Amino acid sequence: MLDEKGFAAFLKKRGLSQVRIDESLAAMREFEAFLSSGTPRRTLETITAKEVHAFSRALIGTKRNTREAYFSLIHYGWFSGNHRLTVHAIELLDGAEVLDRLYEKVGTAIGEAQRDAVFAELSPPPLGTPPPERPALTQAFLERLEERVDRTTWTRLLADGLRDLSEASYDDAKRLFLESDDLDDYLERKGRAFLAELREIQRAGGLYFTQEVTDAVIDFVESNPEIRQGVRHGNVLYETKIPYMTTAYLEATDVRTKRYAACHCPWVRESLRTGERSVSPDFCLCSAGFHKKPWEVLFGVPLTAEVVESILKGDLQCRFAIHLPPQAQAARSERMRM
Repeated sequence: MLDEKGFAAFLKKRGLSQVRIDESLAAMREFEAFLSSGTPRRTLETITAKEVHAFSRALIGTKRNTREAYFSLIHYGWFSGNHRLTVHAIELLDGAEVLDRLYEKVGTAIGEAQRDAVFAELSPPPLGTPPPERPALTQAFLERLEERVDRTTWTRLLADGLRDLSEASYDDAKRLFLESDDLDDYLERKGRAFLAELREIQRAGGLYFTQEVTDAVIDFVESNPEIRQGVRHGNVLYETKIPYMTTAYLEATDVRTKRYAACHCPWVRESLRTGERSVSPDFCLCSAGFHKKPWEVLFGVPLTAEVVESILKGDLQCRFAIHLPPQAQAARSERMRM
C-alpha cells in the first residue's frame, strides 16, 4: 500500500519542491489505481515489468509521459526498497535520448531535408517506450542508414556516441586524474574507487544502476582489471563492461541467458532475450563512443575507439580499445601545465 506520508518526507529530504512532491504523490496514486484495476490485480509489492510497461503505454497515450512521471516511480522504488519497481522504471528512461540524438546528428551531417527523406515515415519513439518494443525501432533506423547514407558518415556518428552526458558528469574523474601521479596511478586509483563504491552500495542495500551488489559481484569486478579500471598497453586502453546483471551473468548456464545478462544497451537487449530480431553489431559503435567520452574529457581532444568484442557479434562480453593521445602518460606536473 502506498505510504504517502513517508514518501513525501523522503522527497522533501531530497530537496524536491512541494509542487514536485504533490505531483509525485499524484503519479503514485494513479499507478497504484492502475495496478489494482488490472487482471491479475497487482500491488506495488507484486508488480512485474508487464504492468510497468502497460502503465507507460497509458502515459504515452495521454501525452503524460514526462521524465517527472517516471522519476516518481524510481523515487518510490528507492524510498520503499522495491528494487523491481526501481529497475523497471529506470529501464523506461535509460538511453531514451539515443535515437533522438541519432536523428539530430544525421540531420547535422547531411542536412535536415535529406535526413527527413532517409527516415521518411520513421521518427524517434516517445519517451517511456518499453524495452521490448525498442529493438525493432533500432534496426529500422540502422537499415535506413545502411541503405541511404554513406557508411563512413553514419558509422562515425555512432562512434562519436549517442548519449546525452555533460562534461560536468566527469568532474570527479577529472579531479582524481589531476591528483594522480600519472596515467597508471590514475587507473589504480580509479579501480580502488570503483570497488569502494560497490562495497558502499552493498552495505547500504542499494543498487549499482540496476543491479544488486553481492560478494560475488565484487569478487568478479576485483578479479577483472579491464572491468575494474581498464588496462593500458602503450597508448591503447582496453576496457570491458561490467555485465548489466552480473549475478545473472555468473549464474547463467546457457549462452543466450549469459549474453542477455551481459548487454547494457536498452535499444537492443530485449532482442537477445527473445531471439526474435537480430540488430546489427554496428550499433555497438555507440557503446565504444560512450567508453571513450570520459577520456576525451580528461585529455581535451577527440579520440577513437574500437569494438574489440561485443554481445551483438556473438561474444560473451563487450570490450573496447580506446586510443589515447601521445600525452596520455604525462606526469602530473606536466598535465598541470597543459
